[in-house]
Amino acid sequence: MSRYTGPRWKQSRRLGLSLSGTGKELARRPYAPGDHGANNRRKISEYGQQLREKQKLRWMYGLNERQFQNLFLRAGKIKEGTHGDNFMILLETRLDNMVFRLGLASSRPQARQLVNHGHITVDGKRVDIPSYEVQPGQVIGLRERSQNLAIVNDAIENTVSRPAYVTFDDNKKEGSLVRLPERGELEPEVDESLVVEYYNQKL
Repeated sequence: MSRYTGPRWKQSRRLGLSLSGTGKELARRPYAPGDHGANNRRKISEYGQQLREKQKLRWMYGLNERQFQNLFLRAGKIKEGTHGDNFMILLETRLDNMVFRLGLASSRPQARQLVNHGHITVDGKRVDIPSYEVQPGQVIGLRERSQNLAIVNDAIENTVSRPAYVTFDDNKKEGSLVRLPERGELEPEVDESLVVEYYNQKL
């Protein structure tokens, strides 16, 4: 299954979750899209709840099904911590997400585009793989010729706050992952235990 490239506002309304983080999608119409979205009172089955949480997380980070499932399996091989927590941490430490968290991009899709186009460096070396796993202590910055990109400067200027597990130098336009994030610092609107249950039944 390929990565979804359709309207993200529709996704947000279907899941009841702002995928952009702005909340604009749900401000005017806080119900599912479609003719019957506002009056849909169907009870969601247990499987439906699990699938919904999985789709929330997958669409939030913008992965296709194969990438998402492979990362889930990899999280299960980590000996320390719980499967769900490790999965969330692996998603969070992807390079495209780190670019977004540092404020070099205003959204995850924009961050992925910056990485794909070769604008991002890790420890001074260009990395164009969005799924690259960032390790604590690594420095994420911009290539010299990308320092004056308007979309990057706008994103930095509009960034209000950053997570506690990253640091950022506005003058150098670079930042680093100080430590691995804790579960309490990650998406509160996602129940990763339901995602684990979903895949435990499927795989």
